[in-house]
Amino acid sequence: MKKTILIVDDEKEIRELLRLYIEKDSYAVIQAENGLEALKQAASARIDLAVIDIMMPELDGYQLIKGLREHSNLPIIVVSAKTENHEKILGLDLGADDYVTKPFDPLEVTARIKAQLRRYDGSAEDFKAALLTAGELCMDVSACTLRFGRGTIPLTATEFNMMKLFMQSPGRVYTKQQIYEAAWQEAAIVDDNTVMVAISKLRGKLPEDGAVSIGTVRGLGYRLEVRA
Repeated sequence: MKKTILIVDDEKEIRELLRLYIEKDSYAVIQAENGLEALKQAASARIDLAVIDIMMPELDGYQLIKGLREHSNLPIIVVSAKTENHEKILGLDLGADDYVTKPFDPLEVTARIKAQLRRYDGSAEDFKAALLTAGELCMDVSACTLRFGRGTIPLTATEFNMMKLFMQSPGRVYTKQQIYEAAWQEAAIVDDNTVMVAISKLRGKLPEDGAVSIGTVRGLGYRLEVRA
């Protein structure tokens, strides 16, 4: 079954350019010219990944990301002319998994789409059936879920990959580079803020009692800390 990519941009030329390249990789494409139309598309069709512009009429990209995150953890890639670091941080903070600035190389966007979808394909190569535990946290790797007690902690694809890395070796210190490679499945880190924002978001989803937390090891990186 073909994966379906939702392209959301108010510029038809950009949507069509991306569509041509994405369809060459055998994906199906759905288009929307603003955030409101995109939410309707997501509600009526199965969407596997969304490519979203920020500056759009009706409902901008930031509002769209928030709307999608209320009901889904599908991968979201922002493609925007906004290049300032604080804009990128805001997009990631709201739940985007990746951020590409305009003007862009369509081949780079398709490569990032493939990287995001790799962790969703459910193949034995990418996800081996296993349960990882850290204190009262339990991760079902094959089902891509993280539970605390009887509840489920909702994670984006990036957050899931980070938490999986930490839970494989609680107490081990991981550098920002190692975390980035595991979370985004790319070798080149964009900037330190990308990892810092993602870590901050993940910390906010962990149990408030502090029994399991992500600690900072100054000058080295981060580790998962489990209080006895």
